[in-house]
Amino acid sequence: MTPSDNYEEMIREDSLPGHESRLEPKPEWEPRYPGSGRLAGKIALVTGADSGIGRAVAALFAREGADVAILYLCEHDDAEKTAQIVKAEGRQALTIAGDIGDKAFCDDAVRQVIDRFGRLDILVNNAGEQHPDQDITAITEEQLRRTFQTNIFGMFFLTQAARPHLRRGAAIVNCTSVTMYQGSSELLDYSSTKGAITAFTRSLSENLVKDGIRVNAVAPGPIWTPLNPSGGASEEKLAHFGESTPMGRPGQPNEVAPAFLFLACEDASYMSGQVLHPNGGMIVNG
Repeated sequence: MTPSDNYEEMIREDSLPGHESRLEPKPEWEPRYPGSGRLAGKIALVTGADSGIGRAVAALFAREGADVAILYLCEHDDAEKTAQIVKAEGRQALTIAGDIGDKAFCDDAVRQVIDRFGRLDILVNNAGEQHPDQDITAITEEQLRRTFQTNIFGMFFLTQAARPHLRRGAAIVNCTSVTMYQGSSELLDYSSTKGAITAFTRSLSENLVKDGIRVNAVAPGPIWTPLNPSGGASEEKLAHFGESTPMGRPGQPNEVAPAFLFLACEDASYMSGQVLHPNGGMIVNG
């Protein structure tokens, strides 16, 4: 059994990342407006694209003209559904299953994208995991390493693999979180990784901007995806999910995807090192 197989087995025991196909009510992923060709002819790689925010991003990118590589851990039915969504928009889809916390997998995934499409224009580092704990002493070493391995190490590994193929005009969009700015009493390890992602985004931007490669991030608030109801949030928090936002509700994936599109396309040609905040009106000064 490979490290990725072990990881998949541990994830299944925790029920994460969760099947969108089993979630009720279903998250809203459908793009809300006709495409305008803002990503015409582009090749995008989106991690965690089988469900939630990743699926909504893949759908919107396809509507705007991009072919999409769909990276995911083990939810094959959800990934196939996303692929069908992309193809229904008249674009090509490539599904690749594996653990982004495994550097060898990231290298191989990018190689598959290049073999299939010949280039890579947009990298969306969206995949992540979270595990609620009320007390810091309850966070096991295994969980701590696993959360960092997926949430931040995976971004490093995938960006390292993609870097030789990214040319002037390419874009990287990372997914951080409102918890990076506000903190979270029961997501200590997850929030810490999101702080690292924001710093990674800003530093990587400084590193790549001279080469014409823009790096930005999106920091969603509470969004209705399989992540929380599949074990990523306590029952108490889930019962009132999103109610603490000024809008009084959780967001939907298709309310977040346009932020990724904006940062990935030429509309954001003068933006790098920045973070957008689709979070229901929470003021975070970030």
